[in-house]
Amino acid sequence: MLANDLGSTGRVLEAVLRFHPPAVPRVRLPDLRGGIGAMSQDDTARAATPTAVVTGASSGIGAATVRRLRAEGYDVLAVARRADRLDALAAETGCTTLTADLTDQTDVDRLRGAVEERFGGDLTALVNNAGGAFGTDTVETGRVEDWQRMFDVNVLATLRVTQALLPSLRSGRGGDVLVMSSTAARIAYEGGGGYTAAKHAESVMAETLRLELAGDPVRVLEVAPGMVKTEEFSLNRTGGDAARAEAVYVGVREPLVAEDVADCVAWMLTRPRHVNVDLLVVRPLAQAAQHKVVRERD
Repeated sequence: MLANDLGSTGRVLEAVLRFHPPAVPRVRLPDLRGGIGAMSQDDTARAATPTAVVTGASSGIGAATVRRLRAEGYDVLAVARRADRLDALAAETGCTTLTADLTDQTDVDRLRGAVEERFGGDLTALVNNAGGAFGTDTVETGRVEDWQRMFDVNVLATLRVTQALLPSLRSGRGGDVLVMSSTAARIAYEGGGGYTAAKHAESVMAETLRLELAGDPVRVLEVAPGMVKTEEFSLNRTGGDAARAEAVYVGVREPLVAEDVADCVAWMLTRPRHVNVDLLVVRPLAQAAQHKVVRERD
């Protein structure tokens, strides 16, 4: 994705988030589409290896998160709609893949079964990254179809997947539900009614889930990125208009990139189990707020 001041701890967080651990050896794992029944692991090895499901993994923040978690030693199941992108990511990182449309309950049920087969039902982390923004119309002129699509992929897909995988996250040592929201979940702005509404809903869902799971061995974490320059987020939002998509970042010195957000995800997931990072808001230095962006002139 597609898109607070941390106060006096900002410099410490910056140092931590810029740390990149050395990559672990790449291990090629079988592709789920080749038959998940043949992929059970030794119980001892499974217990020693953290496991993760990353949705929306075919590009941008999702793909960067898969790469980073593989480098952290996670056994990762990458989930997305585009099989060709997943194939390339599997060849690069050794992740396992599942092609699925998470707005379809049948595919979510397939994901639940894949987690049972691949990880023995013991899941360490779920990264709910699938999402997106479609359109920049006003509330008055917005297309209902765009709003429906944004709620389906940002809100209801997160709900479906979280419901399906909570039993696996509760088992064993406990697990993490990480929600990739946005700074759009914290404010409103013109031309963003549908996206901000969907991201507000997703964020409140995370807050509510944290309350409801109090006492369970499951942490609920939220990352709210600001301006992140990826290859597809703004392009999708502008309906494929490359010039309008690029204009979003014109003059902005060093907008965030997908790898910056993946650093945040890895840092949050690897904190000691008693540490729950409820919300991490991350923006580029040039973006003081949603409506305050410094743009340099030529």
